[in-house]
Order: sequence, then C-alpha cells, then structure tokens
Amino acid sequence: MNRLVIVGCGRLADIVTEAVVRGILPDYVLVGVYSRTAAKAERIVNKLAQHGLVCAACRSLEELLALKPDYLVEAASPAAMRELALPALKNGTSVVTLSIGALADAAFYEQVKETARANGTRVYPVSGATGGFDVLRTAALMGNATARFFNEKGPNALKGTPVYTEELQNERRVVFTGNATEAIGLFPTKVNVSVAASLASVGPDAMQVTIQSTPGFVGDTQKVEIRNDQVHAVVEVYSATPEIAGWSVVNTLINITSPVVF
Repeated sequence: MNRLVIVGCGRLADIVTEAVVRGILPDYVLVGVYSRTAAKAERIVNKLAQHGLVCAACRSLEELLALKPDYLVEAASPAAMRELALPALKNGTSVVTLSIGALADAAFYEQVKETARANGTRVYPVSGATGGFDVLRTAALMGNATARFFNEKGPNALKGTPVYTEELQNERRVVFTGNATEAIGLFPTKVNVSVAASLASVGPDAMQVTIQSTPGFVGDTQKVEIRNDQVHAVVEVYSATPEIAGWSVVNTLINITSPVVF
C-alpha cells in the first residue's frame, strides 16, 4: 500500500480525499495532510475519521515528510511547490503537482530533475484543466514544432492581478500576450496549465500565450495548439469550475500504480 500525503487542503484536496473514501484509489492510504490554515487540515482529517480512516493533520512540512510518504500531492501554490519539491524528493517522496508554474524557472526545474534522479523519485505534473500531453510531447519529439496557448477567463478571475481594471467588466479584451515564462511571472496562480503544456512540448520560453478577458464569462477555456511539418493538433477544454484539476490528480495517481496506463 502506497503512503499518500497532501499539501494544500482546499477543494482540490477534498476531491482526492473523496476518491480515497470511495475506494477509487485502492492502492493508497492517506496518512497525512498539511495546510498553513490548520483548521482546513483538521476538516479533512475529520471527514476521513467519519469513514473509519486515520490521518494526521500536520503542523509543518517537516512533520508531514516524517510520515515517510511514497507520494505527496501538492495542491497549494507555486510558492509551496518551490518550498517542498526538493525536501520531498530527497525524502524518497515523489511529488504529484498542480502548481507546475514553479517549474517555469529553468534553474529550479534542473534542480528538481537532478534531485529526483539522485533519489529515485519522480515529479508528476498533472494536466489540470487542459489535456493532450501525449500528443503535445509526440509532436514536439518529431521536431520543428511551434505551439501556442489561449486562455479565456471572466474579469472576476483576474481580480488581484496587475491587468485587472473595472473596464474589463464591460469590455472584452486581450489582457496578455507573451510566452509561458512571462505569463506565470505575472499570474503566478492563474496559468499553471500553460506552463504544463509548454513543458510537455516546446518549453516555457517558446510557448506563446494569450489571455482574454470576457465580461460575464464563467469558468475557463484552455486551448493549446501545436504544429510541425506533419501534424496540426488542437486540444480545447472548457471547465465551469476548477474541479477537473482535482480529478486529474486522481487520474494521475491511478496511472502511477495501474498495469495499463492511459
């Protein structure tokens, strides 16, 4: 049985917990959770206890890693991923991450790869609200590939970012064009999927990103397009809520232990 822990105890962690409770992840036992807000971690522990499952609400990353987990699900933020990745990998713990934006930093990405290789561990970036990583990687391997990423959001999703103005509530506007590295720097929690798609294909500096704000729009549309001399592929996903990201973590965990991998 694989020992599993979670960092970040919001709605996406709830989905992974639900999968454990429902028996969708029979190869895993959830042994610990950690959140900077202790009450959120306690809430998940109490939910598991209602089903007769024992899990620790840890007060620090060090306490969590002391449980010697085989896998850590990161569902917090790129900043959390930067903090936990190297200690977890050195601990013998592989990381399943939603905050792939942290890996847009080329130096950190190399550190992560070297640390994982040296310790026999792995990092699994999940597809989140996009998909098609297999075709993206295949087309890139064929050579001479270019790729671009389009994201449509409602203006409220951009509040708290440098591009938000009240005019966006009434006017459709392209609020960003640039590459994935620049995008994650400006929107550290909003465009992780563009970095994931870029790492699966042409790299963050070569992936062209466009973000459009549309008044009244609910949810997210993520469209990634890749071309080479022989292939033109488009993967477009609309999601009304972020829940697809949580279920993509569940799918990744299933694939890790499955005899047949999709």
